[in-house]
Parts: sequence; C-alpha cells; structure tokens
Amino acid sequence: MTSPAALQGLRVLDLTRLLPGPVAALRLAEMGADVLKIEAPGAGDPTRTMLQASSDRVAGRPGAFYRMVNRGKRETRLDLKSEAGRTVLRALAREADVLIESFRPGVMERLGIGYETLSALNPKLVYCAISGYGSTGPFAGHAGHDLNYIAYAGVLEQLASRDGAPVLPNFQIADLLGGAASAVAQILAALWHVARGGNGRFVDVSITHASHANNFLAQVSLANDGAAPPVGGGLLNGGVPCYNLYRTQDGRWLAVAALELKFWETLCHALDRPEWAFRHWSVGQAIGGPDAVTLTQDLADLIASRPLEDWVRLLEPLDCCVSPVLTAAEAAQHPLFNPEANLEPDENANEEPDAADGLPR
Repeated sequence: MTSPAALQGLRVLDLTRLLPGPVAALRLAEMGADVLKIEAPGAGDPTRTMLQASSDRVAGRPGAFYRMVNRGKRETRLDLKSEAGRTVLRALAREADVLIESFRPGVMERLGIGYETLSALNPKLVYCAISGYGSTGPFAGHAGHDLNYIAYAGVLEQLASRDGAPVLPNFQIADLLGGAASAVAQILAALWHVARGGNGRFVDVSITHASHANNFLAQVSLANDGAAPPVGGGLLNGGVPCYNLYRTQDGRWLAVAALELKFWETLCHALDRPEWAFRHWSVGQAIGGPDAVTLTQDLADLIASRPLEDWVRLLEPLDCCVSPVLTAAEAAQHPLFNPEANLEPDENANEEPDAADGLPR
C-alpha cells in the first residue's frame, strides 16, 4: 500500500522566478504540497523563454527550463503593483501555509505585502525570502547570480584546474545548495514549529551565506593550517592518487575515489599492482607529498593505456569506488536514472585480470 505524500494538503504560494526559488517550491511539490505559482502579467517568469528551443518557440510553449523547475505546480497571474492584485494575494496568504519569494529585500514591504503584513493576516504563515546576500547586511541590496555567490563564498577558488585558474561550473552550486536546498530545510523546520503549536516564521535564506557555510573542507584546512589547500595539495582536490581523475586512452575520464584503504587495496589488486596497496594516505603516505605525486603519475600512465570502456568493465563490478565520468547524455540513459535502460551483460566481467588484459608490468 502506497503511503500518501508527506506534504499532502500543504498549501504553498510560489512568487519566485529563475532557479533557486522555483526549485525549492518544486521540491515541496514533489513531496505532495499544492503549489500555486504566481507570475506577473505579460512575460512572467524569465525562464519561460530562457534557453528556449526553437521548437518550443514555434509551438508557443515555455522552454524546457521553465517546464522542469515548475512541473507539478498550478499557475496564475497577479499584478502585485496593483491594489487588486495585492488584495488577491492577501486573500491567498490567509489560507496558505507557506509563501516563498525571491525579490530583492524590501520589495514586498514597499508593496505592502511583506512578512509583517501577511503574518498579521495569518499568524501560522511560514514566509521564506530567498536572496543573494540576505535581507540585512552591507550587500542586502546587491544584485548577483550563482557565479557571484560562489565567488564571495570562497567556493569558486576551490574549483580550480591544475594551474590554479577557477573553472566555470555548469552546475549552479549556490543556487541549488545555498538557495533551494537551504530554503526547503528551513521551511520544513518552521513548519515543524507550527505543527507543535507555534506561530509561523520569517525564513531568511541568504544564498551566499549558506554556500559559505557548506564549504567544509576548505574551512577544515583553515582551522588546521591557516590556509585552504592548494590545487593538488589536499586530500580531496588532487593530493592523493586514490582520489583523483585520470584520462583514459580514448580521451575520456575515470573517477577514482578509493578513499578508504580497503577500496584502494581492491583497486590495486585488480590493476595487478599489489605493491601499490600500502601507498595510501591512511597508512602514512603524505598528502601532496613526493610519493603521492609519483604514484599519481604512475597510475595516470596506466589508466591512459586503455579506453574507458575497458576500465569500466574491469573495475565497476568490483565495488572499489571507481566510476566513469559520464556525459549528461550518457547519464540520462544510465540505469541509475533511466529504469528502462539495461546494461548489456558482459560474460568476462568477473574474470581476474592477467597479462592478457594488457596491463603492463
């Protein structure tokens, strides 16, 4: 018997746009909440046309971006700059459990529909404001996007190539982790408070502050050494051979994350390199030290001798924390995410490696 969704019956007003707020509301909808997305008249949420495919444009429908982050929601239009629109919002807020907005701090107050006004109408309302830098402080009124937030939070500096240059991630770390995920967690905590007889709350989500709070490994290094580890010098950013990225013969990449000794030992024996098994950070190998650098290069040379498919066939069944770096298209078709996809069985998958496998001694 299937249990009802955990948030069934929860009423959410979604006044957000772009990515962090819509995804936060999406996660609530996925848990069963009734989410009403409220957009301005006219163009509405900019993501309706952002990254819109020509086929969607011709068909007169919103693009995939908009459809993905707003699926499962009801939609309506309100002009919050008009008294009529604000009157409707106040009526909706009286019956809602949660309201999420992502305007710059002060906008809702200037319109006369801020937290104090709406909470007076509905003391149980959980009002969540998502902004780049929080509702107070020196940057409260500043504009920004994901790249700005991770830059300020010290996260972007940690996402660097071997020459130390920051990379430009096509994954919105701050928007999704600092914004959407933080908002959902704080909204659920506030709803727990309401469920136990308390009043609603103002939930102030600063995307940048939440991103900074999650930059754990850099902060550990700051506490221990007074500085974050340089590229290639830390446990998780290239300073050990057991946790690294390796290019294969066909120009693809293999992710090795044998962080625990047992996984590293399994990997070394699978590679027919048992003598490497105790060259590991947990048994004395200096992180970022000469032996780690040498062994990383030796392993890189070995991985470069065969194509990615060979390594996946050999290592994936061994449960040693080694995986292919999939493209987005490959991930979409992988059985992890596509239940209808099937991995073709490999009759030789469980064979022990030997000289015939082409592993040079």
